Amino acid sequence: MSDYPSIVLEQAVNQMASLPGVGRRTALRLVLHLLRQSDAEVEAFSNAFTRLKHDVVYCRECHNISDTEICPICGSTRRDHSTICVVENVQDVMSIENTGQYNGVYHVLGGVISPMEGIGPKEIEIDSLIDRVSKGDIDEIILALPTTMEGDTTNFYIYRRLQNAGLKEMPKLSQIARGVAVGNQLEYTDEITLGRSIVNRIAFNG
Repeated sequence: MSDYPSIVLEQAVNQMASLPGVGRRTALRLVLHLLRQSDAEVEAFSNAFTRLKHDVVYCRECHNISDTEICPICGSTRRDHSTICVVENVQDVMSIENTGQYNGVYHVLGGVISPMEGIGPKEIEIDSLIDRVSKGDIDEIILALPTTMEGDTTNFYIYRRLQNAGLKEMPKLSQIARGVAVGNQLEYTDEITLGRSIVNRIAFNG
């Protein structure tokens, strides 16, 4: 027998509880809150997520999320397009942007190499990074990946791929300073520390 007085309520709770970090108690509280809202408010809530799924795309250039084929950062003439900051995910772009310390463009890998999780170089956007660099006009690549074993492995793989890419001129390769504690994710790093890590980046020597 169900713990809920309504099958529809139970289905809504199940969907809400499927979100990361949302337990069933929290899911129930959120669903009951929505139930108390007006039809217009619930419809607006629902439409926001429908539009999110249907209208948000990944930038053709850097793979950041965007409402357009080319994201506002890649499309901006005020950004330094000769510097690419390589990050693991979209949250990292937001974290670095919040520091106000970086004016280049980004490349979102969509993950890091992790054999234990079955994630290899082909599962993330490394080939497209090499293609961007191969077109030329890139002076520096900043490796801003997590300070973990997986992040370091990915850094080294990118380094070797660039070495073997037959580039006319190898761009400067740097990584964020280790003011970011080993094992930390960028999205959980405070903005001052992250900003200093970008400004005080160091050469990557493989």
